This record gives sequence, C-alpha cells and structure tokens, in this order.
Amino acid sequence: MNQTGTRIRKGDTVRVMAGKDKGKEGKVLRSIAPETNPKKPRPSRLVVEGINRIIKHQKPRPQANVHASAQQQQSGRIEMEAPIYSSKVMLICPQCGQPTRIGTGVNEAGHRFRACKKCGKPVD
Repeated sequence: MNQTGTRIRKGDTVRVMAGKDKGKEGKVLRSIAPETNPKKPRPSRLVVEGINRIIKHQKPRPQANVHASAQQQQSGRIEMEAPIYSSKVMLICPQCGQPTRIGTGVNEAGHRFRACKKCGKPVD
C-alpha cells in the first residue's frame, strides 16, 4: 500500500469537506510530504490559510548566533495554522467554481496537466 500524496499544490484554493472547519475555503500555503515509512503510510498534509488555527504558547529564547543582550524570539500566545490531511479537502476549480476531484489530461505537445473532473477544463 503505497500512497503517493496529493495532486493539490501550493497556491490552490481548497474547501474543507470534513472536520471543525467544514465548509470553509482557503489558499494552500505549503504542502507537507508523507512519511517514508512503508509500514505506516500516511496521506500528505496541507497548511491552508485560515484553516485549523491553533494557539502555541512559546517562551522567550535568545536566537542562535546573536549576542545575548540582542534580539529575542517572540514570546506569548502565537496563533498559527496547523496542517490538515489532504483527504479532508477538495480543490475549487477556477473555471466552474465547484469543489472537484482532480484528473489528468494530455495536450497536443504531449505534456500532462491537471484537469477538473466536473467541467474537464485545465486547472493550471
């Protein structure tokens, strides 16, 4: 059982289909690759803007390679986005505006592209 990851990329707009943020939309900020352990395959995870917000409590610590009296790391309650599994989101097609699965197509030059399964038009 080898899971290769997701076809959703950085910059895509996605809608959350399950979980506490169900129905919300956001832009993918970054993608986290699945673990390479073949005995425990995990799907890819995505960090989506405004989705799965958490509060991290952080102590002030001096930054590396900086004089002790100089700049310190930000402290306090830091609000940030946590990763969400890619299986919980669907891509929003730029042409039809609907959440859709992603297929592939081949153009005249022989290059593959991502395509919307609902309208059939290229996503990129």
